[in-house]
Amino acid sequence: METAALVAPVTALEFLQDAFLLTGEGPVLTVFSLHPRPKACASLSVLQHYRIYGIRPTSVEAVPAQRSATGAHGRKRDGLSSTSESKFYDLAVFGGKAVRLVRLHVDLRAGEHLRLEILGPLMELQDWALDVRWLSGDNRSLLCVAVSHNSALLLDIVTGNVLFQRSCLEGCLLYSALLLVHESWADTILVGGTVFNQLVLWKPGGGGDKSVDSKHKAPVERRLLGHSGVIFSISYLQEKGWLASASDDRSVRVWGVGALGGPEGKCGDLNPACLRVLYGHQARVFSVRLSTGNVFSAGEDGACLVWDWAGGGKVIRTLKGHRAGGVRALAVSEGTGDEERWVATGGADGGVRLWRVKGSEGGEETKMEDAVTEKLTDLKFPGHGLPKAVCMAGEEDQNASWSQSKFVVCTDQGTVYQYSDGQWEMVWQGTPEFQSYCVMETITVRVKDSTAKVNLCAVGNLSGSIQVFLISHPRCGFLLTGGSGKIHSLIWQEANNRIYLLASGSGGLVHRWFVEVESDENSSLALSVNPLPSFLLSPCVKRWLTAAVRLHSTTQGLLWVCGDRRGSLLLFQEGATQEPKMGDDKRMEEGWLTGRKQTGDEGGEERERKEVGDLVLHPLSCLFGVHGKQGVTSVCEYQGLLYSTGRDGCVRVFRVHLVAPEKGAENKGGLQLEVLRVQRACKGMEWLERVLILDSDNPAEEEEQEGDEELGEECENHSQNVTGKLEVTEGREEKGRFRGGEEKTENKGREARFAIIGFHAVHFVVWDPVRQERLLAVPCGGGHRSWRLWPSHGGVWPGYGALVFIKQGAVMASQPPGEASSWAGKVGRTGGWGLREGVHGRGIGCVCRLGTIRGIRNEMQTNSTGDWTKTEGRDDVEEVEREEELWEIVATGGEDTSLTVLAVRPDSGRIKVLSVITDHISSVRTVTAVTGPGAGREEQTLSALLVSAGGRAQMQCYRLLVGWDRQRLVPSCQVIQVASHRLDEQWERRRNRHKTVKMDPETRYMSVVALDEKTDGCLLALAGSDGALRLFSVSEVKHQIDLLWETFYHQRCVLSVAACSLEDRKGNRYKLLFSAATDGKIAVWDLTDASSHGPTPPIPCLDIHTHQSGVNSLAVWAEGRGHQEGGCLVTVASGGDDGQLTVSVIKVQYPEDGKIGGSRGISPISEPRLSSQTQFQSPNQLHLHLYSQSHIPLAHAAPLTALKLLSPDLVVSTSSDQRVCLWRVGSTDIRHIGALCCHVADAAGLAVWEGKMTEEGDKNKKTRFESEQEISIWRGSQTGLKATCQTAAQFNKDKKRHDEAKDGEPVAAVGETGDPVCQTSNEEGGETAGECRHQTDADSVAETEGEVNTGTGVKASRETKEEREKTGWVLVCGQGFQLLRVRDTETDAEMWTTGREKETATHRVKETS
Repeated sequence: METAALVAPVTALEFLQDAFLLTGEGPVLTVFSLHPRPKACASLSVLQHYRIYGIRPTSVEAVPAQRSATGAHGRKRDGLSSTSESKFYDLAVFGGKAVRLVRLHVDLRAGEHLRLEILGPLMELQDWALDVRWLSGDNRSLLCVAVSHNSALLLDIVTGNVLFQRSCLEGCLLYSALLLVHESWADTILVGGTVFNQLVLWKPGGGGDKSVDSKHKAPVERRLLGHSGVIFSISYLQEKGWLASASDDRSVRVWGVGALGGPEGKCGDLNPACLRVLYGHQARVFSVRLSTGNVFSAGEDGACLVWDWAGGGKVIRTLKGHRAGGVRALAVSEGTGDEERWVATGGADGGVRLWRVKGSEGGEETKMEDAVTEKLTDLKFPGHGLPKAVCMAGEEDQNASWSQSKFVVCTDQGTVYQYSDGQWEMVWQGTPEFQSYCVMETITVRVKDSTAKVNLCAVGNLSGSIQVFLISHPRCGFLLTGGSGKIHSLIWQEANNRIYLLASGSGGLVHRWFVEVESDENSSLALSVNPLPSFLLSPCVKRWLTAAVRLHSTTQGLLWVCGDRRGSLLLFQEGATQEPKMGDDKRMEEGWLTGRKQTGDEGGEERERKEVGDLVLHPLSCLFGVHGKQGVTSVCEYQGLLYSTGRDGCVRVFRVHLVAPEKGAENKGGLQLEVLRVQRACKGMEWLERVLILDSDNPAEEEEQEGDEELGEECENHSQNVTGKLEVTEGREEKGRFRGGEEKTENKGREARFAIIGFHAVHFVVWDPVRQERLLAVPCGGGHRSWRLWPSHGGVWPGYGALVFIKQGAVMASQPPGEASSWAGKVGRTGGWGLREGVHGRGIGCVCRLGTIRGIRNEMQTNSTGDWTKTEGRDDVEEVEREEELWEIVATGGEDTSLTVLAVRPDSGRIKVLSVITDHISSVRTVTAVTGPGAGREEQTLSALLVSAGGRAQMQCYRLLVGWDRQRLVPSCQVIQVASHRLDEQWERRRNRHKTVKMDPETRYMSVVALDEKTDGCLLALAGSDGALRLFSVSEVKHQIDLLWETFYHQRCVLSVAACSLEDRKGNRYKLLFSAATDGKIAVWDLTDASSHGPTPPIPCLDIHTHQSGVNSLAVWAEGRGHQEGGCLVTVASGGDDGQLTVSVIKVQYPEDGKIGGSRGISPISEPRLSSQTQFQSPNQLHLHLYSQSHIPLAHAAPLTALKLLSPDLVVSTSSDQRVCLWRVGSTDIRHIGALCCHVADAAGLAVWEGKMTEEGDKNKKTRFESEQEISIWRGSQTGLKATCQTAAQFNKDKKRHDEAKDGEPVAAVGETGDPVCQTSNEEGGETAGECRHQTDADSVAETEGEVNTGTGVKASRETKEEREKTGWVLVCGQGFQLLRVRDTETDAEMWTTGREKETATHRVKETS
């Protein structure tokens, strides 16, 4: 087995000369180049089964042919250049009990190509390494190592020997350590954070005292007291003499210790003082770093806080960008003075984020970077009357800064004021009919045939009048009439450079006009207005418009989607013949309007309405009350999908769907609105206003797959992508509505990641539903107020914002408009820059594979320049290569209540997040899928019905449509919500529910399995923690989940369920269900006619006792042997909390046959053993009998958490002991044939499948695991286990081992404690007894795997295509996930079959006779 992909918590980060970022993820070392833009360049696995916890590069002067890279960000590229064409850096990588030396090569000739090389063997220590430092003297081969039992080592990295070791008199356990080294061992100072919440300083080298040897323990020189929790991190700033410590007590303390280290090992001040105690984190603080003017700290709350030292220790900036689980690693680049620094954070979700922070930055720049803004600015509105509505003027200008923003305010006296450059001025004074009530909306438009932009304003009143005017030329206006009643709302809509005004009047009528601004030869502006047919809203109580958006259509005319105050969504259609005629426009020029009363020509208006035929358009489709009774607040379109918000706390993603005429005969044109998915905001956030698209923060996505292979390990942020295109939309986006409107056609129909804007209690909040965090919060006082958010152009959230709102008769702003918003830089924004997107932060509890997507990548080459492009349809471009990609689609559920759909490319290790679903209110415990072919070609589309279940007895069902995006050349996923179910839903809907007993809220679903696939759904069996086994029916047509029956047969928590399908000789099909509980028993149910039982549940057919405690996982498969005897054999493999692996063989007799016969050469178990099994038989049902049982008492050193069937008789198991084991289930026994120490802690989920590797992908793959030979195939033995250690010099023995295996002498490989022993070789290919555990060079290992698996010494390149198609894949999930490849599973199976032929020959003769 070997690793193909890995996502694990990032536990180490280190900057290298402000030019590179080094990350440690599990045992994998990755290098990111920061210039010209951050991207991953090289990866290598260096620590085998240890996690990397620290990376220590040598100083710049330590390596010849290097030059120091100093200066600002813009000059860093030049600083790296030198006269030499290549350079290298030596890195000391440590973690756990291991240290290794790695060299980073930088080849400037190949455009700064990076390469990692392992220099020496893995040096394993006797204790946990906490810190490692290079000695800065002349000898560059010495390392100082601080270990966890308050000791220090002097290590020779060339020989791997410990030259000197000394301990402290304070012989306690350390949680953290910091080594301060100078030129020699004698100058070293060690600062340790003890388990007793103290900081101790002592001298490992004795401070130059030559009489001190390793036998004498060093005394404690200084002791710092004050923390009430253990200390996780220590940092020292030599310039200031400050020492910072981060603790479990949620605090950061800064101590004034003076000068530490240096010549003769100075210990600083005799009485160090605590200068600052910094409280601001909501959980434990894991990391702390010091700079000249700031303190950086990161912790379990997922935030990195920047503290201002000069400002009294206040938080001046909060950097948040990770999902649940916290920040595990923190790095701050070096800088001087006010230079900008890189700040990198690594999360428990496997993500890496990057920020650009100005050194010693003041509060003005970063106050708005905090998620919550407490300080507000009163704009001192001086006008008469109370302000009622506020709008932005000029917000569509993307280049406009916050200091250039203009606001427009309308008062209850019908007066419009404008705020610009800190001054208020009156723009327009309305007539008395505009007093006491008015509504106002503004929009920025472009003057026809000009590049100039002007701002239009519309004001409506109680009598149905609407005044439209230019803010810069108020007299250039027009008075419209929208009926005789109150104008409830005004909406401006821009589409294809056309401006529409919608006014919702009385009686549900929505009046519409087409508005245009023109300039004549005298440069005077003129307004042209043309009426359009009105919309008639559906009859309801609150019958007025609240939101609208115009769509395009190529064949069905123009489409409008509207939302009303009743919470309904409506679809309107107007034909192409109803477009406004420009020749009939009303034109009122500025000069003509001067000095004239603007009442309008009522007679002309009536004639105009007659010309359009007094048309009233009725809705084609209506989703009545879909957003509840509080109304729809916004509707918008982005990339072919529609997004609506309401005061029910939900965002609905929907589309316009074209249905067949027979299904939608009442629907003109066959168009209807179809809701795809519902996204809820956070708890308590019910009043939603709109959505903003989250701008892409991943550099790799912006480069459009540039350097695809080099970014193989990068988890890109394409959350919630959708492939289904809007059938009725055109192939282009409207410009002006979104910034993404200028994107290419390939983005149409993909659901984007979005942020939710709304009110949460008294705060205005911008909420990220995927990361479950606030992006901005302003204490405005709550809803029911007029507000505007800057910037709002394009409907995209850029990572920063300012709010203008009305509160208690005053116009307030979250930031003074006069301030320069220098924090608006892309990398300086709140969310940072994502180098690698995280997956789950709190552990993955379940995983399910959906299938494989085959993608085709067309590589194009430009004839003129030779540059690679992806542009089609040009004469100078020709296709030179057609490459196929295989992507595995999996779904994972985590403790962070989210469900994630991932695409994994096994040959490169690349991982893409396709969708993140956050509908669960508790942890997701189990997930299953029913797959089927997609709408297109089977290899490029995938359709799956995904069912997830977990805490609070909640179940969610989705239809996933996964396809290949031919333009972006990546998989994409569309999520359609089918139905949901909770056991307490009926209870919550009762009026007098307080008088009834509620279902136990702690009830949770432990396991789910699909039983029967129907045309419109499926049957599901779920195991509940309340001891119930429940059967549900899912209907996609009705969008509902029904409970058919439930049984409490087990009387205790049911942990797992599994199903098996059988078919007799006559073609009759049978369905068996297996359920296991915490009592160690497995019940077998005959559910052939499951849906016909009605509410009465069936009784089990067989009850088997398999374990001493709970059964966590089941794997069931059937064999066809025995059809000639009217039955078959069903094998049940189970793993439990007792660490035991049990295999039970059940003989199934079909109803028409009366006798029960043996098969596979095994005889029934003895009658006393059979009598201990409870059986419930019926004459018309299947007859089941237990025939044999096999046990492996200590299959794992911990509870076995997951068990899956990889291939016939080949089972994969995993446990929290971090081992993945392969088992061969034979006729009479179970054999252990392989194992691997995985890098995933708390393994809980497992998915296995058989697939094939493409020839090109296997030959040319570049993975970060290419250097590690983790394990070979193990061959178990009945009589005992013995350890083997193989290197590159012993490959000639493979054939002999293979021959021995054929003779029935298995070869096993385990250590003395039963743990796996990894095959390794050193760089020269030699072997010593002490080096057999060390990791091998990449090339040697690649040859090792090929020769070992073939058994004859030939290389993997000679394997046939048929053998490649039998590759097995194992996906382990826990704290992260790891994809393993099992090479040549069928070859291994044949070898074992040959070894068992002698044992089973007699029985096989009897079967064939």
